[in-house]
Amino acid sequence: MISRLATVVISKAHADVKNDNFLKPIGETYLYNSYKNGIVIGGRIEMVRIFICIAAFILLIACINFVNLSTAQSERRAKEVGVRKVVGAQRMSLVWQFLTESIALVSVSAIIAILIVILLLPSFSDLIGRKLTLPLNQIKFLTTGVIFIFLTGLLAGGYPAFFLSAFHPVRVLKGRFIYIKQRISPRKVLVVSQFVIAVVMIISTLVIRQQIQHAQNRDVGFKKDNLVYVVEIGAIAKNIALIRQALLEQGIATSVTRTMSPMTERWSGWSGASWEGKDPNSIIPFNRQSADDRLIETTGLELIKGRDFDLRRFPTDSMAAIINETAAKVMKLKQPIGSYIVDGDKKYTIIAIVKDFIQESPFNPITPTVIEGAAAPLGVVHIKFNTLLTTADALSKTAKIFKEYNPDYPLEYHFLDGEYAKKFHEIQRTERLAGIFTALTIFVSCLGLFGLAAYMVESRTKEISIRKIHGASVFSVARMLSGEFVLLVCIACLIAFPIAYWAMNSYIQEYAYRIGPGWEIFAMTGTLAIGITILTVGYQSIRASLANPVDSLRDE
Repeated sequence: MISRLATVVISKAHADVKNDNFLKPIGETYLYNSYKNGIVIGGRIEMVRIFICIAAFILLIACINFVNLSTAQSERRAKEVGVRKVVGAQRMSLVWQFLTESIALVSVSAIIAILIVILLLPSFSDLIGRKLTLPLNQIKFLTTGVIFIFLTGLLAGGYPAFFLSAFHPVRVLKGRFIYIKQRISPRKVLVVSQFVIAVVMIISTLVIRQQIQHAQNRDVGFKKDNLVYVVEIGAIAKNIALIRQALLEQGIATSVTRTMSPMTERWSGWSGASWEGKDPNSIIPFNRQSADDRLIETTGLELIKGRDFDLRRFPTDSMAAIINETAAKVMKLKQPIGSYIVDGDKKYTIIAIVKDFIQESPFNPITPTVIEGAAAPLGVVHIKFNTLLTTADALSKTAKIFKEYNPDYPLEYHFLDGEYAKKFHEIQRTERLAGIFTALTIFVSCLGLFGLAAYMVESRTKEISIRKIHGASVFSVARMLSGEFVLLVCIACLIAFPIAYWAMNSYIQEYAYRIGPGWEIFAMTGTLAIGITILTVGYQSIRASLANPVDSLRDE
């Protein structure tokens, strides 16, 4: 802390630069890792908030199912309400009775949920890459849980409680309780609402998967196969010439090069580069890499113009530089080859231009990159294995060589293709979590739909029997019973599509290299939603249409 303050004081005293200290607890840096002008603007915490919202929506769908099924079965409890009112029960006492039933049901569900969480928490921890625990011994957690259960019970049971307690006892007990079919009823609105959430979730999962595939198919710019790197520790740097010679002479490697950082990582960058013709007022950030020899040959960078580093033929290549396409564009040099780029007190001659390669996030645009010669710092060895050897054999022989020249340290190697794949781990975890939540959303929605369909079929059993007696086919009866639900799901799709498009379009804006949600995703999702509805409701419909009408009309 003292050294930082001293740096600021010296900077203010001897340079015309404004300095600010930005202090932040290190424990928060994982979640709050996105900054702008020194101010936290988000980061991984945004995904946490998104999944909290998704969990809330799933809970809302469960509450919607409870409301729908409770009101759908209202005729069964109508006489109970009528009798209670006749013997003197007040409406509020009935409301509290139904609310108490709802809260009790939620409480039992919460206990079961906690047991399931305890069982699944290790697997979920592995999925997200973080060890999680359930703080059952903390008063704050238990208090919050009790409040949450109470509020959920009120949310799920509120409408059914007031709906059921409003029945008129005289009409109910005389058998005049008739459910009036409405064009727009609360039950239909709730069914549409839960499928809007489900459709948005399906589209979101598909868009995230498409975004991952789009980035994975992006040209990396170098060849990752059979390429490993070793960070220089111990005596590696001192004995690098002997190590390189042994790897090549024994046929283990076809090429070896040293660099400042792995090809898949950026360890250095600066904005103070200068060259002939540069606008003195422009500030352009560059990535800084360095290499000693045979960089292009080893890594498979695609050469556009110029040549590779070759210290044996051109010893002055230690002060040479290779730039990527983006750097060539921003520098706007008429003749890049042979021009100079200045980094501090060092002046590097540009000897080649290579095709852009991905050194940072595959979702971000390419940054101008300068690969400086061996005069710059080096600390990583890249080894291109001979394809005539098996990977296991090559690694075994490499380990022996490093053991000989760096005996105090074990060989720690990294495959470049594996390190590149890690760049997708975070968004792949997001995609897997979204997929799990989507499956859960669909499952909960279908449970409610299945229950509603079962009750609808039960309440219309006599109608179905009369239709069959008059010649209605199994298909026509099934179509009649399923048609209303399919229509509701179609309406839900029409509402969900613009919401999902806006949400996903906003989400992918954080990726510079992205693909927008195409029409095929919406068509696929709509077809899937309708198909799930037909399968869910169709089972009940077909079962009812196949029943013997005599059994239903026997008592008439």
